[in-house]
Amino acid sequence: MKTPGLTHMEPPAMSEKILGMAFAKQNSLHNPKKPAYLAVLLAVLLAFLAGCSSESSKPAESAQPEQPKTDLLTARSAFQKLYVSARGWAPDAKPYRIESIATTDANGHDGKWAEWKASFASATQRSEKTYTWSGSIAQGAPERGVSFGHEDSYTPTNSSTQVFDMAFLKIDSDQAFDTAQKHGGDKVLEKAANSPVSYICDWNHNTNELIWHVIYGISQSDAKLTVSVNASTGEFMRVEK
Repeated sequence: MKTPGLTHMEPPAMSEKILGMAFAKQNSLHNPKKPAYLAVLLAVLLAFLAGCSSESSKPAESAQPEQPKTDLLTARSAFQKLYVSARGWAPDAKPYRIESIATTDANGHDGKWAEWKASFASATQRSEKTYTWSGSIAQGAPERGVSFGHEDSYTPTNSSTQVFDMAFLKIDSDQAFDTAQKHGGDKVLEKAANSPVSYICDWNHNTNELIWHVIYGISQSDAKLTVSVNASTGEFMRVEK
């Protein structure tokens, strides 16, 4: 049977074994070389203990700091964060527009972006304010978390800034993306797999409906395709472009 080597024994067990051997040699009446044996064994013991001391004195390796990663959210998840901040500004604040912001560390596929912006209006203060959520680490991106812009005057009769109730927003951006894919979006991404997909949600004052505009491009002006999806039911409405 093999016995464990010196390098595999714990320091206390090793030192006890060496001392035991030393005393055994010292007490032997028939060993004329016991002083030499004792000197060698003590030297080995001291060298072993010195090695253990040097190993224990080595500083522990410092852990590398974890690098931040891009956070991607759907519109409703980001909007919840923005809505809380907006209600802190004005208790009667209501949204009139939700939109994605293109970044270099995302493409909007599956309804997710690293930045979302929502514009809110307060009827009592007759003012509006924009809030932005960012989970991006791209160069030039705003600080991660929620930030806000300056207040501007608000006119309730302006058709382009018609506020809507949150209860109408039942369909998230990922669901709107799935619908748009079935109405021409899949063909666009087949030809250009990395093409960005942007999102705008606003109120249509003519039909009194909340609409998702799923834009295959950075903006509506340069879009290869734009699909309208009902933000309350998820139904396909029309191809805008």
